[in-house]
Amino acid sequence: MSYKVLISDSLSKNAVKIFQAKGIEVSYWPEIGQQRDILIKEIGEFDGLAIRSTTILNEEVLEKADNLKVIGRAGIGVDNIDLEFASTKGIVVMNTPFGNAITTAEHTIAMIFSAARQIPAADSSTRSGKWEKKKFVGMELSGKKLGLIGLGNIGSVVATRAQALGMEILAYDPFLSEDRAKNLKVTKLSKLDQLLIQSDIVSLHLPKNENTKNFLSRSKILMMKRGSILVNCARGGLVDEEAVAEAIREDILFAAAFDVFLDEPATQSPLFDLPNVICTPHLGASTNEAQEKVSLQIADQISNYLVEGSVENALNAPSMNAKEAPLLEPWIKLAKVLGSFSGQMTDSAIVEIEIEFVGMVGKLNISPITSALVAELLRPLVGSGVVNMVSAPLIARQRGIKISEIRRDAQGAFGSYIRLIVNSENLQRSVAGTIYSDGKPRFIQIKGINLEAEPASHMLYTTNKDIPGYIGALGTVLGKAQVNIATFALGRDAKNGEAIALLGVDEAIGNSIIKKIQNLPQVAKARALKFS
Repeated sequence: MSYKVLISDSLSKNAVKIFQAKGIEVSYWPEIGQQRDILIKEIGEFDGLAIRSTTILNEEVLEKADNLKVIGRAGIGVDNIDLEFASTKGIVVMNTPFGNAITTAEHTIAMIFSAARQIPAADSSTRSGKWEKKKFVGMELSGKKLGLIGLGNIGSVVATRAQALGMEILAYDPFLSEDRAKNLKVTKLSKLDQLLIQSDIVSLHLPKNENTKNFLSRSKILMMKRGSILVNCARGGLVDEEAVAEAIREDILFAAAFDVFLDEPATQSPLFDLPNVICTPHLGASTNEAQEKVSLQIADQISNYLVEGSVENALNAPSMNAKEAPLLEPWIKLAKVLGSFSGQMTDSAIVEIEIEFVGMVGKLNISPITSALVAELLRPLVGSGVVNMVSAPLIARQRGIKISEIRRDAQGAFGSYIRLIVNSENLQRSVAGTIYSDGKPRFIQIKGINLEAEPASHMLYTTNKDIPGYIGALGTVLGKAQVNIATFALGRDAKNGEAIALLGVDEAIGNSIIKKIQNLPQVAKARALKFS
């Protein structure tokens, strides 16, 4: 069978050779990514599509992709792809999560140097005929404390480069284990405020998600050490740009360096007209080496999928063959639910993940089930663009997380089920689920307490004292907030002991409502959950 692939962004032309070597017809058409009408007209002819960030693949475009089987994103971010709609069309979406790590880390180091020594401003001044040697007195990096917010793949590379410069590394990452911190020779801090107060330079290395939007708010920025430097080469929207501008004007910050912005392309920003601020147009991955690497890697991945059926770095598909798919699909859905639940509930570094496959499910190919579970568990920690069902086990190993798979014979009331046990540095959490006869997943146990609940898009989880009046009190809070309860499951370990509640609700529950629930005298913990 002959396949056709469209390259709609500026990938290396060497990618064309990889496709051709596999007998795939290639259209190298980098300008079409910005020509929406033409792309909509032409996309239906192609089996594969290789892109970067310029091509926007929303529902309108993908609706016309009648033959498209795979999308390959040369890079990490997939914000320009409607992943959910692509999945409904049966289109596999892949990316290259590790190809840009070195380049982005090096750009971060370059920004730190530039800000510390005021190189751009000094260059401009000298070119204009001035010789303002006393004006541009900089900061020596050796011996300074570099605070890294997030110590994943890129952050760890920045750490090693900065250590070579004689810098002391402080790290804030709730999911960083003590062993990994020791191996990287960094000082792990348990609170963000500690890092901000102590660091001479602060650099962000976080994914952008609901938990990290405006991560450095005005109050956090104004807490930073006077005369320090703030660097963001991660994602726009992690930092309050207005607050950074205020901190520069009030001499709280010595300098700031930003490669990413809330709105991109950024044609205006409160940072643009300020002294001691360096701005670059999202250049983190923009080196010849990185561009070449991700171009060739995505061409390999697309070719292998089309010709051989293998799946690499897929964001929406497990690695399995056609015969296994119908049997595995419901268990993969359950695994995602269990992993997502634990990921949303976990607030400290994960040491070990134990997965028990009980009964019939243990006789299946459990590898894609494990990968799906671990991916959803890690997603809130590292970001959806980085983790997927292929990369999840590797990312877990890189973070020093042990994964154990245990197969057990059928036992208990359910003939077959999956139990997930997450061991963190100070807590063990367990959750179990099964598949009912309707093919849908169900929670059957949380923290060793039995209950039965069907997952919903929006849920509320509470732990509380088993005393009369709690259900009424909880219902009153939700009723006043106009939150409609769809399902309500309860469980307890003993009379007047610990109890849990898992509610399906019709809409997302905001932080203000969670605080009101948390303030109920019976409640020990309350958390809003979201399942895709």
